[in-house]
Amino acid sequence: MSSLTSEQARELQDQLRDAIVHCSERCLYQSAKWAAELLDSIDLPESFNSSDGYEVDSQMQDIDQSATVNPILNAHNEDPVEAALEAREAHKYLLAKSYFDTREYDRCAAVFLPLPTSSKGLAAFEKKSRGPAPTTPLKPSGRAETTPKKPVTNPFPKLSQKSLFLSLYARYLSGEKKRDEETEMVLGPAEQGVTVNRELAGLARGLEGYFIQRREENLEDKNQGWLEYLYGVILTRSKNEEEAKYWLLQAVHRAPFHWGAWRELNDLLADSKEAQQVYQQLPQNIMTLIFHLYSSQELFQTTDDIHSTLDSLLAIFPRSYFLQTQRAMLLYHAKELEDACRVFKGILIDDPYRLDGLDHYSNILYVLPDRPQLSFLAQVATATDKFRPETCVVVGNYYSLKSEHEKAVMYFRRALTLDRSFLSAWTLMGHEYVEMKNTHAAIESYRRAVDVNRKDYRAWYGLGQAYEVLDMSFYALFYYQKAAALRPYDPKMWQAVGSCYAKIGKTDQGIRALKRALAAGTYYETIGTGSSFGSSVGSRAGKKQQVPTGRKILDPDTLYHIASMYERIGDYEQAAAYMELTIQQETGSTAKALEQSLDDDATDVMSNEDNDDSQFGTGVTATTSKARLWLARWASQNQDYDRADMLAGELCQDGVEVEEAKALMRDIRARKERQAG
Repeated sequence: MSSLTSEQARELQDQLRDAIVHCSERCLYQSAKWAAELLDSIDLPESFNSSDGYEVDSQMQDIDQSATVNPILNAHNEDPVEAALEAREAHKYLLAKSYFDTREYDRCAAVFLPLPTSSKGLAAFEKKSRGPAPTTPLKPSGRAETTPKKPVTNPFPKLSQKSLFLSLYARYLSGEKKRDEETEMVLGPAEQGVTVNRELAGLARGLEGYFIQRREENLEDKNQGWLEYLYGVILTRSKNEEEAKYWLLQAVHRAPFHWGAWRELNDLLADSKEAQQVYQQLPQNIMTLIFHLYSSQELFQTTDDIHSTLDSLLAIFPRSYFLQTQRAMLLYHAKELEDACRVFKGILIDDPYRLDGLDHYSNILYVLPDRPQLSFLAQVATATDKFRPETCVVVGNYYSLKSEHEKAVMYFRRALTLDRSFLSAWTLMGHEYVEMKNTHAAIESYRRAVDVNRKDYRAWYGLGQAYEVLDMSFYALFYYQKAAALRPYDPKMWQAVGSCYAKIGKTDQGIRALKRALAAGTYYETIGTGSSFGSSVGSRAGKKQQVPTGRKILDPDTLYHIASMYERIGDYEQAAAYMELTIQQETGSTAKALEQSLDDDATDVMSNEDNDDSQFGTGVTATTSKARLWLARWASQNQDYDRADMLAGELCQDGVEVEEAKALMRDIRARKERQAG
């Protein structure tokens, strides 16, 4: 798949052009933009010349024929019934679309769905309340008879699928607009986050009746996939995710180049296991490859197969900023921050007015940290469009890096005012509230982030941190486990799990979790934060720059913590072994000795470590000095006075724990004298 033939390139171009026209007809502008950018990024083969019928002169000769074709009114439609309906509705469709483009959604819907249908027929299925009608009938009392359930019927008039989609989509957006108008200020005193779209219940019931009628009339094969997409979106917003997944799969089969359907389907994938089940039901085309790449990146998977897939796609779409952004995100998840930064910088140079993905770029610059570049990025984004959520997040990150947390919260709130579903703003605002010691506001922000995207491990981890601050270790453990399940190869996740297990007295499970942290840490050849958070509870994204090393160093803090937990349960031999490993990290040490004590799943991971003999360690730290002091005392208790004296002498030279080391040396000498006497 490294290159395309002329025939394949022509076919792919035609499919993307059709997708752009169809999405534009239905006012799905984000999907149309995505397809247009992908079309513009295709690398045409060298054989794509006049022999293939694309010579400029031949195109000019055919201009009279092509000029008579209006792509909006005469898009290719193989169904003669649909084509006839679209031709009959052409003038009304243009009127409805003009209303949609001016954001008059109710007027747009009323063009094809008259008042009895658009305002009564759909709303008749829902009660006049803020929330959807209950689905479970009440129990009859006494001799009262239960009301028979009304059969589901199609409430819509005879319309083309294009016009019906535009009308129902306008009705859906009208409900979203009214919901936003009813919603209070972000995290304000009266804002509860429970305002719903009142149109959802009626739209869902109407579309259910429509598809039942289509099935009864054996017209399912002529469905175009757009109404299936809308039904899937409505079911997703109604928390009926399994049913939504079915209809979105139908949508991507019938309209494979509609990116909006693929994104909605991705949002329903909770983990890699669920993703594998969905992959088996997808069509076999290039869009499935793109979806596989995107969903894997969203699930934080950075395997060689994913990078190989990305390389193949970039060979076809070398100028695709979307694919380049996916590469940057994969590098970000793999902790290769400098490389990710270079990719984002290249995108910004090539297209300085593109704001998509700049919130992720600002996160990387924050973690590095690169304050001058982040300041420049904030200026560029503000000059382009100061009322985009991405711009507000970039500026918020800049103020956060300056430790102006109140201003950062103000900009994150502004981003959420513009788009309540903007994930980065919820998560980052939670981080800021943690820095401001406003734990309850942080918890609410993280909860909203999880509601938007259950795959955001940063929000789960943040919830764990917040509850740990409140000394609610059982709650913290639950959220840390959620984060660890999403990021099984991030040592910080397992360190947090192990710490919580220790606090609630489950030492064995804590030791096992910390060993997982050691195994996970061998994947990253860096010294530093190793995750998107600092090591201290309540800190935001780690600000230490990761320093590349020539080998994989085990974390001394984790080793010391494991040794302390073994000491707590009375296993002093294992405690001494891990204390030895702790001080070995000063000069660099392989993990071969550790494999004997790790559990099976951790050992499999550790076996992939390269066991070179290069000497590069952490040097003397407070943790290694504490381990050396413990070993000196342990040797003294076991009457190994020579080793105890040697370790105490090293402590005096290190300049850490000096007083205790001197006291221990005096005690050792006294014991030696008594033993000699």
